[in-house]
Amino acid sequence: MKRTIIKIDEEKCTGCGLCVMGCHEGALQIIDNKARLISELFCDGLGACIGDCPEGAIILEEREAEPYSELKVIERISKEGKLTVLAHLRHLREHNELGYVKEAITYLSEQNIYSEIINEFKMETHNNQNEHHHGGCPGSKMMDMRQEETSTATANNAVVDSQLRQWPIQLHLVNPNAPYFRNADVVVAADCVAFSYGNFHNEFLKGKSLVIACPKLDSNMEVYVEKNHCND
Repeated sequence: MKRTIIKIDEEKCTGCGLCVMGCHEGALQIIDNKARLISELFCDGLGACIGDCPEGAIILEEREAEPYSELKVIERISKEGKLTVLAHLRHLREHNELGYVKEAITYLSEQNIYSEIINEFKMETHNNQNEHHHGGCPGSKMMDMRQEETSTATANNAVVDSQLRQWPIQLHLVNPNAPYFRNADVVVAADCVAFSYGNFHNEFLKGKSLVIACPKLDSNMEVYVEKNHCND
């Protein structure tokens, strides 16, 4: 299996920030006036940001995929400065990758570096743990809902449990590396199915992850082909 990941030429990058706007997954940030890939884990490799770079500083690099290693990533990122490290930790937290957060903090502690960043991050996490952040379209953000219990009421007031395990994201925006897709059965449904089939949750969705699409109306079918290759 090969994986495509963006590569940034820092000499060409002017820090304009247009690529950040083109990254649906939030894997890019401008730090120290340069575009940085703060998390390879959430780079979908489709290159949406390339069209937004006026300097040609971003290219796609295809290589044999390796199992994601937070240890390798934080070791590399730690050389790019404390602001990049803090951005990476925040990015993992926002995507509920708490296991990777723990690995990163353990590495930094063992190396005895960025102790002030660790303390700041822990305090920030503690202060915000009960807050919900809003803004932007939920359909473009990875939202893992497997730990939540939701229910809806039917016409006769009987409570029906929702089987939704994550936000029903559009197929062309989906991140193949999202945690709720790991070792999971996936239902691919047209946008209209949940509205037209009354027992969709219990009959098809229970215990599965979901992606939605409308191939008839979507103009760029190549996006679907690329997503399929990501999972080969």
